[in-house]
Amino acid sequence: MTAPVMQPFNALWKLITRILGLTGRLVAGIIGTVFIILGAVLCITVIGAIAGVPLIIIGVLLVIRCLF
Repeated sequence: MTAPVMQPFNALWKLITRILGLTGRLVAGIIGTVFIILGAVLCITVIGAIAGVPLIIIGVLLVIRCLF
């Protein structure tokens, strides 16, 4: 059983693992890179940063999961 504080991170990691299982490693790496670029572009505006930061985080986690 995980601590209640860690449950959102655990759920995010399980989501990323499921995406990786469905798409494969190469496609997941490409999707992660696209998410990072799209999140960085959205972070140029203040309003877009609300959606850009989570996209960057999910993209980095996808790339990390793809590599390991």
